[in-house]
Amino acid sequence: MIADVEVMDEAEYRVYAQEFDAILARFGGRILVVGGNPRAVEGEWIPRRLVIPEFPTTEAALPWHASPEYGVIAPIRQQHAVTHFVTLFEGFGQSSPG
Repeated sequence: MIADVEVMDEAEYRVYAQEFDAILARFGGRILVVGGNPRAVEGEWIPRRLVIPEFPTTEAALPWHASPEYGVIAPIRQQHAVTHFVTLFEGFGQSSPG
């Protein structure tokens, strides 16, 4: 999964971030990248804060995103940050069923 998040209120967003990792871990996920202050070296896309969580499979990410636990903290992000996109995709070594 990859997300581009523009945080508008760092203090409030920290409340979201403090809960995020534990909820992610309960669904088999882990953070690969959380980065701010990006520098474009090629192309025009400059993410605000790039977040890349990893899950064992793409199917494992969906229950996390739809979970009641994540549903409690998601409004914090939605109120204090602009999420430009969240995209789920298969990574290296994964393949679609069938």
